Amino acid sequence: MSIKESELILNPDGSIYHLNLKPQNISNTIILVGDQDRVEKVTSHFDSIEFETQKREFKTQTGLYKGKRITVISTGIGPDNIDIVLNELDALVNIDFKTRQIKDKLTSLDIIRIGTSGALQDHIPVDSFIVSTHGLDINGMLHSYKIDAIRNTDIEEAFVQQTNWHPNKAYPIVIKGSLKLEKTFESEKVHKGLTATAGGFYGPQGRVLRLAIQDEELNSKMDNFNFNGVKIANFEMETSAIFGLAKLMGHEAISLNAVIANRVLGTFSKNPGTVIKNLIIYTLNKITQ
Repeated sequence: MSIKESELILNPDGSIYHLNLKPQNISNTIILVGDQDRVEKVTSHFDSIEFETQKREFKTQTGLYKGKRITVISTGIGPDNIDIVLNELDALVNIDFKTRQIKDKLTSLDIIRIGTSGALQDHIPVDSFIVSTHGLDINGMLHSYKIDAIRNTDIEEAFVQQTNWHPNKAYPIVIKGSLKLEKTFESEKVHKGLTATAGGFYGPQGRVLRLAIQDEELNSKMDNFNFNGVKIANFEMETSAIFGLAKLMGHEAISLNAVIANRVLGTFSKNPGTVIKNLIIYTLNKITQ
């Protein structure tokens, strides 16, 4: 059965609705960044660029780095944007746009997030790197999908118990990242840990300006969470959504984080642009090794 026009939305030129891309425009290695201005900070290292487009916050460039074809896409901020980007990327490689049918042979993408985040452990300093082993969804987006087969209920139950998680909030979901890509990017230069993904920047991450938050002690509870050695390394807004959707669709996904703040120590990087640049170079070189 073909997918309805209201579900798979294409632009008049045949490109996918939000990303403005056609299947030939992307490679099988995808780097995701949040900030659209960061796309060119990645592709400035490329040998050549063959394609580029932008629609709204979704900017894409595809080119060659040391002979390897790589696509860089900006997602904007938050799990809701990741829902758009991951579904449309999967459609580009696994749905025939002419027949509107799912292909018999599915393609698996390598999806690599390069992002910024705040560390939740005092031993992870600003200007360091984190490779996310798991994504902890505390924003609820993944509950829209059938996720029972991919979740880690033992870690979830421990998190709920140790944090006294409020029942009115979305139940936490823990998704393991790609072990293959984790091994690709691990080294003595990086820390590892579980990454918590919030649905907002202020209250959902425990920040207080003028509004009181539901649990003033949430961050300290998360700092102290420990399940058989699994600890929460950092807080951001995309990783769990990337891990969950990628795993459901059969893609490999990893999240690489430039630590620009330490929430425990209250410190912030003096040169955040430098640590992001260093992580970009680290990522590109690991991809091509």
